[in-house]
Amino acid sequence: MADKKKILIVDDDSFLLDMYSLKFNQNNFDVFTSINGIKALEQLEAGLKPDIILTDIIMPEMDGFEMLKSINDKKLAQNSIKIVLSNKGQQSDIDQSKALGVSGYIVKANSTPAEVVEYVMGILEK
Repeated sequence: MADKKKILIVDDDSFLLDMYSLKFNQNNFDVFTSINGIKALEQLEAGLKPDIILTDIIMPEMDGFEMLKSINDKKLAQNSIKIVLSNKGQQSDIDQSKALGVSGYIVKANSTPAEVVEYVMGILEK
């Protein structure tokens, strides 16, 4: 088996963080979590280099778009695959995510945690 992939999950919902952490752990991921964009940036600035950043958009203090822009501006996690996991499914949100260099967009309401893991693993294999 290859080395464990590192994933940083950013979501202000601690129940979802726990649920996705468990699912990714069960699928041989090294899981890091952050309750908001500011905390995620601190982790990245401290040297965390995740293979994947899975982020929500709607969060207090700093939303996912601001966080992604900041990651890009500061040239953090340049080799990380960025995926949005949000309840916002509007095309404008998807377009804005793509403009920020996101590789995938998952609408939470349409996906089970197992499907989210499958989707992420599918992107990793590409």
